[in-house]
Amino acid sequence: MQSRNGRPSRPGRTAGGAAVHAQPPDGELTSENPPQPAGSGDGGPAADEIQVVLPAGPGELPPDRPRPPEPPGLPPPIPDELPRRHADPSRPSVPSRLSRRPAGQPTRPGPPGEPGLPAPYVRPLPPELFRPLWWQEPPGPASPPRPSPEPGNPGPPPLSQRPPAEPSWGAVLVTTVRLWLRRRLSWTRRSRPGRARRLVLIVAGLVAAVLLAVAATVVLSGPGRPGAGPPGAAGKAVAAAAAARQRAAAWVAGQDSPDAIVACDPAMCAALEAHGVPAGRLLALTPARSDPLGSDLVVATTAVRGQFGARLAGVYAPVTLASFGSGTARIDVRVVAPDGAAAYWAALAADVRARASAGAQLLRNRSIHVSAAARSALADGEVDPRLLVALATLAHLHPLDIAGFSRPSPGASVGVPLRSADIAGAAPPGSRHPMSLHSLMVILQAQRSPYLPSSLEIVRITPGGAVLRIGYPVPSPLGLLRSGG
Repeated sequence: MQSRNGRPSRPGRTAGGAAVHAQPPDGELTSENPPQPAGSGDGGPAADEIQVVLPAGPGELPPDRPRPPEPPGLPPPIPDELPRRHADPSRPSVPSRLSRRPAGQPTRPGPPGEPGLPAPYVRPLPPELFRPLWWQEPPGPASPPRPSPEPGNPGPPPLSQRPPAEPSWGAVLVTTVRLWLRRRLSWTRRSRPGRARRLVLIVAGLVAAVLLAVAATVVLSGPGRPGAGPPGAAGKAVAAAAAARQRAAAWVAGQDSPDAIVACDPAMCAALEAHGVPAGRLLALTPARSDPLGSDLVVATTAVRGQFGARLAGVYAPVTLASFGSGTARIDVRVVAPDGAAAYWAALAADVRARASAGAQLLRNRSIHVSAAARSALADGEVDPRLLVALATLAHLHPLDIAGFSRPSPGASVGVPLRSADIAGAAPPGSRHPMSLHSLMVILQAQRSPYLPSSLEIVRITPGGAVLRIGYPVPSPLGLLRSGG
């Protein structure tokens, strides 16, 4: 049997079979047994006319629903134009800016068959913008005609296309002051006629005071100011500091001991390293380092003196070995006192007494001939103890002739010993041939530290004679000689 939607009915389905329902017991009504309307059995639709749409089974498509019948007749016609909205006099109209436009204003073209839309409103520019600026001069009426440019060379642009030239700062300042005064004076004349003159006098006085202050500043800062240095004073000070640094570096590099540790600021350390002092023997003094202890010498520049202040001479390095330069460019080479300034001064005083005693013994030695200039140095204890021991050793082997001792270093403190001497071999009794200088040099080179000289050279002091110059490094050790020994 075929259903109304064109699909064949399922097997077992008969006409009216779907209308047969089992009555539940006790006569209760359920959703599967809805109450039958009156007359359903009498005069209602027949069982063959009832269509029951069952849900689709697995793997099947749902059944098609019946299409509702179309109304009889032709479809309604489509209008050519949409209905327009007509003004309703009962509703208030909202004014717009298009409604405020004057009549006769140009409009934009609209769609075909419709009136044009009004053009958007553009506010006109003020005519002041098209006037030339106040600092631009209008072109003269009698300007000569310009030749027409060649086709290949367009030539300079006309004056109307050139960018306007900017005024100077002076012109702008004068114009600003003039406009401000004009505005203030006009207001003052209207409110208080007698106040305008006083305002002009006050402004003139202020301008004169400013000009006088500027002139005084220029005069005082010029080269003619009393007490001011010449224009190149700063350059000369820098050059003097650099020269003192180089001299101090050369002196330390030639006079210090090969194993001495030198404390210095970074700039001085760089100069010492440039003069041959190994970087391993340099101790850089920075703001993070609180003292120069651990070194043997300290090169006191302006930076080092400013860092340690009075503690440098009063605690760490009381004795100056040499000084170079003057003023802020002065550089002092000081010896470090590991046990403090007081202990170092006491040891130095005892060493001076021991040197004077040893010098007196050398003066009584018959194998040593001393000049008049060298005699006072030995008697006063000014000779280095290492040099005294070396001279006594040489005099025990061969007679000596001491020509003199070196001069003190510039700026050295009292008690700093003389570390260099000029000697020559004297002829022994009964002989006419003195000992050669090379033989003396060989003997001194065989000594051990601290009696090994740092420099040995043969120097010709007179046209007919030469001497052997002996030198010892800094710093001089204290306590080598016993008092009275």
